[in-house]
Amino acid sequence: MDIFDNVFNAEGVVIVGAGLAGLFCALKLAPRPVTVLSPMPLGSGASSAWAQGGVAAAVGDGDSARAHAADTEMAGAGIVDHGVAESVTGEAAARIEDLASWGTPFDRDGLGQFILSREAAHSANRVVRVSGDRAGHAIMQAIIAKVRATPSIRVVEGITAVDLAHADGRIVGVFCRRLGDRYVEPVFIRARATVLAAGGLGGLYAVTTNPPSVRGHAMGMAARAGAVIADPEFVQFHPTAILTGRDPAPLATEALRGEGATLVNDAGERFMTDIHPDAELAPRDIVARANFRQIKAGREVFLDTRAALGEKIVTAYPTVAEYCRMAGIDPVAEPIPVTPAAHYHMGGVKVDEDGRSSLPGLWVCGEASCTGLHGANRLASNSLLEAIVYGARIAEDISGLEPLRSVLPPFEGIAWDAQKGARAEDVLRNLKAVKDLRAIMSNDVGVERNADGLRRALRGLLELENTALEVTRAYLNMVTSATLVAAAALKRTESRGGHFRTDFPQTSDSWQIHTEMTLAEARAIRAEA
Repeated sequence: MDIFDNVFNAEGVVIVGAGLAGLFCALKLAPRPVTVLSPMPLGSGASSAWAQGGVAAAVGDGDSARAHAADTEMAGAGIVDHGVAESVTGEAAARIEDLASWGTPFDRDGLGQFILSREAAHSANRVVRVSGDRAGHAIMQAIIAKVRATPSIRVVEGITAVDLAHADGRIVGVFCRRLGDRYVEPVFIRARATVLAAGGLGGLYAVTTNPPSVRGHAMGMAARAGAVIADPEFVQFHPTAILTGRDPAPLATEALRGEGATLVNDAGERFMTDIHPDAELAPRDIVARANFRQIKAGREVFLDTRAALGEKIVTAYPTVAEYCRMAGIDPVAEPIPVTPAAHYHMGGVKVDEDGRSSLPGLWVCGEASCTGLHGANRLASNSLLEAIVYGARIAEDISGLEPLRSVLPPFEGIAWDAQKGARAEDVLRNLKAVKDLRAIMSNDVGVERNADGLRRALRGLLELENTALEVTRAYLNMVTSATLVAAAALKRTESRGGHFRTDFPQTSDSWQIHTEMTLAEARAIRAEA
């Protein structure tokens, strides 16, 4: 007999998260029965929908999957898994065709060939895009329409997973909270296979480009269940979030720099030419640190698109132009104020080539996972590629489920409520404990780090975990993820990719390895801080 009254049977696979990775996996699993859990309406809470650049794939003349893999390894600062890079880039073209067949309106020329953009650290134009900077939104809209039309996929909105459920040595589903219900009995959703695809952790930082709901919940709940976490210290800060005071910060896509936009300070100095041979198209960690140091020195930083694009920015990059307009900025006539912001997590739940975690019954994909593809610094536009490749692999790997082509019944009593959703987000965002956590991460576990700051962060996180009156399971997942990032950053006594230590500024050959850590190990490091 179940100990909970609120028990639902997923009748097959449950997918936690409704971004590109989760929905792609659901479609690839059809006609097997799949239940997709989303805290918000499909598309509105996923980082995938906010992606501006596109999907990296070697589909242009003269390009190759091997060249794409080589660029991936170069950007990843020495710890990209070679076999993973070659296999993922080798699958890219097939996965692009999947997206196109499901209705994604990729930009094409008069001959029907993809129009490709070039982004930082790529050796060729290979970013498949939509309307310049609307790839994420367009892909998600096409995928969502396909999901809604697939009878074997049941979408449950207005519910948040907070814990993984164990039985007989494996994961057997998830415990969830209905929207706005913080203190009532949790909902148990039982499943034969559980796929975690609930995103990264950008919202743990005070300035982020991620949607509000992306706060490290996925990695936190997996770690608390005992999963091995890989490379949590590697957080990518995007160099050019638009400085408007909004939370989250709107993004000025890297493709603008690919078009020739330059970075200047408030003295009109273009500073990247003195820092890296590729100037503004240097790897993101280098550009982010350069911007950070300008700001730390009291300068303001701007992205100047005027000479490179002029009025073309309005039509070629409508999303950025609209963000600017809303902030009272005219990018045709003036440079765009920018700042580094937490953007992407290269680390996550460690998975194998099929997306399997260290916990039987649990698969992980998308930003919640660590596949070894990104190493210490993700190559631009490889995130959406990884999401669709591993979404497809997990679907292939999950077997033994009876096909079900009839419509799955809804879960009674669970639904999205816009007013409740806005109120719940407002409450969480304004909790003192959440504000304190975000300040700790930005101040001491940010673009640049050192031992004193990391120890201070770990002590602060322990105090928050022990004393915050507002602690819920969701908040505990946030503190858990933050603790893993800070502990791994303290343990790695070198600088590599997205992890920069001012007290260990050089890269060390002895650290040319992946970090693998459990929550128990992270807590042991915290106890000594």
